[in-house]
Amino acid sequence: MLLKELSSLTSPLSDLQLNQLQQAIAELNPNQLAWVSGYLSGISQGGAVVATGAVSAAAVSAAPAGQLTVLFGSQTGNSKGVAEELAASAKAQGLPVQVKSMANYKAKDLKTETHLIIVVSTNGEGEAPDDAIELHELLGSKKAPKLPDLKYAVLALGDSSYEFFCQTGKDFDERLAATGAQSFLERLDCDVDYETPAKEWGDKALKLVSETLTLSVQAAPVAQPFAAPASFATSQYDKKNPYTATLVTNQKITGRNSQKDVRHFEISLEDSGIQYRAGDALGVWFENDSELVDQVVKQVGLSGDEQVEVDGEKVSLRQALISHYELTQSYPGFVEKYAEISGSKKLAKIAADKAQAREYANSHQILDILAVKKNVSLTAEQLIAMLRRITPRLYSIASSQAEVEEEVHLTVGMVEFESEQGDARSGGATGFLKRLEEGGEVKVFVEHNDNFRLPANPETPVIMVGPGTGVAPFRAFMQERDAQGAGGKNWMFFGDQTFTEDFLYQVEWRGYLDSGLLTKMDVAFSRDQEEKIYVQHRLLENAAQVYQWLEDGAHFYICGDANRMAKDVNDALVKIVQEQGNKSFEEAEEYVSELRRAKRYQRDVY
Repeated sequence: MLLKELSSLTSPLSDLQLNQLQQAIAELNPNQLAWVSGYLSGISQGGAVVATGAVSAAAVSAAPAGQLTVLFGSQTGNSKGVAEELAASAKAQGLPVQVKSMANYKAKDLKTETHLIIVVSTNGEGEAPDDAIELHELLGSKKAPKLPDLKYAVLALGDSSYEFFCQTGKDFDERLAATGAQSFLERLDCDVDYETPAKEWGDKALKLVSETLTLSVQAAPVAQPFAAPASFATSQYDKKNPYTATLVTNQKITGRNSQKDVRHFEISLEDSGIQYRAGDALGVWFENDSELVDQVVKQVGLSGDEQVEVDGEKVSLRQALISHYELTQSYPGFVEKYAEISGSKKLAKIAADKAQAREYANSHQILDILAVKKNVSLTAEQLIAMLRRITPRLYSIASSQAEVEEEVHLTVGMVEFESEQGDARSGGATGFLKRLEEGGEVKVFVEHNDNFRLPANPETPVIMVGPGTGVAPFRAFMQERDAQGAGGKNWMFFGDQTFTEDFLYQVEWRGYLDSGLLTKMDVAFSRDQEEKIYVQHRLLENAAQVYQWLEDGAHFYICGDANRMAKDVNDALVKIVQEQGNKSFEEAEEYVSELRRAKRYQRDVY
């Protein structure tokens, strides 16, 4: 029972005493709360108050010998999901456990931990996810605490297609070891097919924890695993149990002469009970194009009728490739495996250079790699063994439920290109969505993103930078602010190739400007003049005003490409702070870092 609930019940404590008790325990972590619980229990049973540093026998016997803390750092929700499942399993085994986002964890509490499991993903070029940045930096700094009594283990999630595979997990492992903490289980680096190995690793970790973390018969109450705030219901639908929704609208929103095909999708969530907030993402499960599947099957000399086992069930190879295996995204391991099986010297040379293998895999689909060495016959089992499982794609939600109610909107750029042989290629999920007719079914789930939220105070000003499809969450932000009747100023920076063909949601933005909800909008269309202009240039042109908004408490948001745009915008922001604030480069970087720590600088990048 929560302490605040006592006020409505008959209690021997006065309101003043309840308030004092709440204040006294507000900063305690669950391990400390358990100790205090045992201590007070000892006193209540007749024990005397002892000198500082001493504890009654009853208090000791009532307190746990330690506690397991599971910390997650997650950008897309995968690490969070693994951490919560691991904590739930620990609780089922009777272990005292708490699970927290690194964003909500106080580094000083590391000194009180006995057993720690880190579950963390890696962003882009080896970067920590946003909610892990502060803890990651602290453990790598001179301020890192000494933790000789801590036992820890690290589960790292990543994608081997990237150069710095699982780098953040490796960093946490090395940095915790440097504090004197002891690893009780070797770090596991998981690729995109992480679920089975992560579960097996987690079972081992909990077995080892249970051997050293014991409870007496009179153990204090166990901390509960993470739960969503009571004011926001948790849906029964998730990644493993998606909701079968209906597509309502599939509309191209770029002009006929645009070099891009960007589409606006509206999906019905009617009667699902699914709730989402502005800033969340929608997970979309997809199926591969049957024509692509037939081409792959033919390429390796099979019929598609061969039976293979998927999740313990026998299905045809064709159905397995349509529903379960990735065909549009390759990875270096596939290049290496097919080079070995096929004997292709070209692929073997590519696979020998890790950087080249990553670049090649990123620009070639499975069918294109198979075509490098033709007339190679594979068994169905050989083909399946080389492929990754399909994973859902996450798209920033482009709507607020306050506006669209039982719908969810997406803004998606179609992935379309030609292979080296001139054959048309499309992305797995984007191709599926493009093919899907209105009234068709799509399996979806909401991935909550607490690292990309509007300010709690609707009077707070916001600056939004979202070129291209990065505009999506800011459309949701504006709908939300409109529904709130928010008085805070709103400034939008949007960019794309051309004004006439690529100004996404132009009518809506003009409407917000006319109503006054949108205070200011700056646009950058890179191909409308000889010199290319991007959103970072518009930021620099408005440097004085941008800095003043920040000084006035504005929150700063970026959504879009992580590799170039987000870095360029960040560099522009540091430059603005340096010049307008008369600061050194180091001071400007620290100013921006402080914005991030205060959650006034948030990114949704991919």
